[in-house]
Amino acid sequence: MPFPIINSIASWFLKQRIHQIELFLKYPHEVQEELLMNLIRTSEETVVGKQYEFESIKSYQTFVERVPISTYEELEPMIERTRKGEQGVFWHEPIKWFAKSSGTTNAKSKFIPVSESALEDCHYKGSKDLLCMYLNNNENSDMFLGKSLRLGGSSQIYENNNTSFGDLSAILIENMPMWAEFSSTPSNKISLMSEWESKLTAIINETKNENVTSFAGVPSWMLVLLNRILTETNNTSLFELWPNLEVYFHGGVNFEPYREQYQKILPKDQFKYYEIYNASEGFFAIQDLNYSNDLLLMLDYGIFYEFIPMDSFGSVDQKVVPLSGVELFKNYAVVITTNSGLWRYMIGDTVRFTSLSPYRIRVSGRTKHHINVFGEELMVENTDMAIAKTSSQLHCEVKDYTVAPIYMKEREKGAHEWMIEFTKQPEDINVFQKALDENLQSLNSDYEAKRYNNMTLNPLKINVAREHLFYDWLKEQDKLGGQHKIPRLSNERDYLEQLIKLNSNI
Repeated sequence: MPFPIINSIASWFLKQRIHQIELFLKYPHEVQEELLMNLIRTSEETVVGKQYEFESIKSYQTFVERVPISTYEELEPMIERTRKGEQGVFWHEPIKWFAKSSGTTNAKSKFIPVSESALEDCHYKGSKDLLCMYLNNNENSDMFLGKSLRLGGSSQIYENNNTSFGDLSAILIENMPMWAEFSSTPSNKISLMSEWESKLTAIINETKNENVTSFAGVPSWMLVLLNRILTETNNTSLFELWPNLEVYFHGGVNFEPYREQYQKILPKDQFKYYEIYNASEGFFAIQDLNYSNDLLLMLDYGIFYEFIPMDSFGSVDQKVVPLSGVELFKNYAVVITTNSGLWRYMIGDTVRFTSLSPYRIRVSGRTKHHINVFGEELMVENTDMAIAKTSSQLHCEVKDYTVAPIYMKEREKGAHEWMIEFTKQPEDINVFQKALDENLQSLNSDYEAKRYNNMTLNPLKINVAREHLFYDWLKEQDKLGGQHKIPRLSNERDYLEQLIKLNSNI
């Protein structure tokens, strides 16, 4: 079949979904309530369903009263029962797949259940909706005339007790529908390679002669790949290699610290960037407008949402609200109930709402990835934006960073200590340090209050990382590859101390 016909058919098929999306845009609370009741009804005969008497739950209020908020550690015993072959524990369908995830803070692996319903009605549905929204906003797109360069995790699938586990990206590739495999590069075999350096070389060799029209992957690792491609092909712009490039679909980390570096290698104003918010636990939100930083919360993927205001998170006064109870611009921890049997599960992310009609969000950080040692409530969103702003002001480029507190001692005030690896260093690190501190104060009033006249916090301190420091640290942790992320903020000094030690071992 000729490519133009394939492009037209794909565009028509994907755009049919717009009418269904309009339904949850118009009736968000009703769609969410009906979804929750369906999840409960289908799980009445499970171990969890009987434990909490799902059969008699007829309202959200009763659901909240009976089912507690859970962390992975609290759900792990039931998950392990299913990994060993027992079914019907927390979901009515057999659970065959588990997405192995250690996140950014925990060395211990988590095994997140992935049901057939979640694969089809959440993960793959999200991928199709992303294309649907992009094509709806860009009528003249020729994206399907070429292929999408995807960069997933470096992992294989492992089997045990008739269940399988691996990176989510590996699970998705293993079960990928034919249409998606046909339009993607590199091949499944290369995508699933586990050794990062060999994988990079194989990707470059396979993709450099393809007609690549889009990218998909985590910004930090994708940038490593794209810069390597430019070096090996002796090009300065990716358009020299792939003239039909039109969009980059990204997620996993905040894009702002990397934006200017991407614009250098993709120097066309009309090139587009589309953000997604997904994780092993589900596909949550999609950028639905060109040139926007806001993500539309997807309400019909088999996920019921609740939110914990961060100003009460972890306290005796902790509150939990459904979607109808959220307010604009407040930070919330996300709680989900899913079609893989995660019941009122805290995923560890924080978001804030930028619109309530429709519900649009921005990911602001992680519940474990913020600094609040001195009441400053510093979020990853704050530091990412401050890094991007300072780098633009001083014409430098930051590759990676992490931040930890300097604890108060007798007669000594606290501070924040940074480790920053630059791609292009500032002319004067002291000027950069001062500007970064000022930009943080302008973005976070709590930090500004603690910094006022050095009342509680002294000026931040910066350690300049040697080249490849963060890469070497990830390699030591066996975390090289497209799904692993640098822990940006921590209330503890463990990561920073490891990096300081490694930075001195030149």
